[in-house]
Amino acid sequence: MFFIGWQNFSSGKSLNSLWVNFLFVMQPDFLKTGKKESFSTWKFRTFINWYPMYFGTGGKILFWASDSSEVHLRLRLNIWTYNYVGTIFGGSFFSAADPFYMLMLIRSLGSNYVVWDKSANIRFKKPGKATLFARFLLTETDFKEIKEVVTQDGETTRIFVIQWKDKNGVVHAEIERLCYIADAEFYKKKKGEVQNAKLTFNRKSS
Repeated sequence: MFFIGWQNFSSGKSLNSLWVNFLFVMQPDFLKTGKKESFSTWKFRTFINWYPMYFGTGGKILFWASDSSEVHLRLRLNIWTYNYVGTIFGGSFFSAADPFYMLMLIRSLGSNYVVWDKSANIRFKKPGKATLFARFLLTETDFKEIKEVVTQDGETTRIFVIQWKDKNGVVHAEIERLCYIADAEFYKKKKGEVQNAKLTFNRKSS
């Protein structure tokens, strides 16, 4: 890995290219994707990474797809996550993965929809001692089914599964998160309130 990076650097490539190459080599196979990150989503994930409430979880967003349909996270054992027995704190598993499906849906579906986290549960499978990764994915099927049910019933709930894995794909924790999605006008009539989501955009259909 070091040798590859040194070759690129000595042959005249920029330090930025060296760094990109380093990140590519270190990326677990299960995080490889054909999707691209836009400048807008890069700014958004950078903001979230430095947002105090998220920074304190010990998690870091590595990638946010331009259409918000895919997000990658990393969780390391460090001063922010170290627990009494020398492994990753269970609360870090949970909180570092907390808001993402809700945020992805808000940014993808746009202002005509309301999205809330409704409930979640976690199952610990193996103590976290190495760097862990999580992949969040919304498929075209997810969007199609959500929109169909909301059009018919005004609201729906959907369960998403999140897995924290090491670089070899071994699962250390699994989280089930239940999200509530509703038509904005339906929600306003039912609850008498609106959701003021920030930095939203309408997802372009492919």
